[in-house]
Amino acid sequence: MKSPEDLIRIGISSFNKGDFYDAHEYLEDAWSDYRLSDAKLIQGLIQLAVGYFHITNLNINGARGLFKKCIPKLELFEQNQRGINVKEVLGVARKAYENVVSIEDVKEFDWTIVPRIEYGGEVV
Repeated sequence: MKSPEDLIRIGISSFNKGDFYDAHEYLEDAWSDYRLSDAKLIQGLIQLAVGYFHITNLNINGARGLFKKCIPKLELFEQNQRGINVKEVLGVARKAYENVVSIEDVKEFDWTIVPRIEYGGEVV
C-alpha cells in the first residue's frame, strides 16, 4: 500500500501531465484512506482535477460546479502546504471558474488556465 505522500505526489504528477482522471483517483485514495490534517486541501485538489476532467468530456456544467466547490477549500490554505504552491493554484482555480462561467461552449475553454502544481517545492 502506498503512503499518502506517495499517492499525493503521483496524483499531482498526473495532474501536471494533464491526466486529470488519474490525478483525481490517486488524490482521492490519499484523501479517503488516510486521516490527513489537511484533508480539505486534498479534497480541493481533487475537485480541481475533476473540473478539468469535465472540460475534456465537454461537460461545462460539471466543470463550473467543481471549480466553484474547490475554491473555498483551497482558500483555507493560502500559504504553501506540503510544498504545494496553494496560493498560485487558488488563483488559477478562480480564473478557471471565471472562464467557464463566461463561455457558452466548453470548447472555448482557455487551456492556458491549468496550473503546474509544485509538490515538495518542485514540479513533479
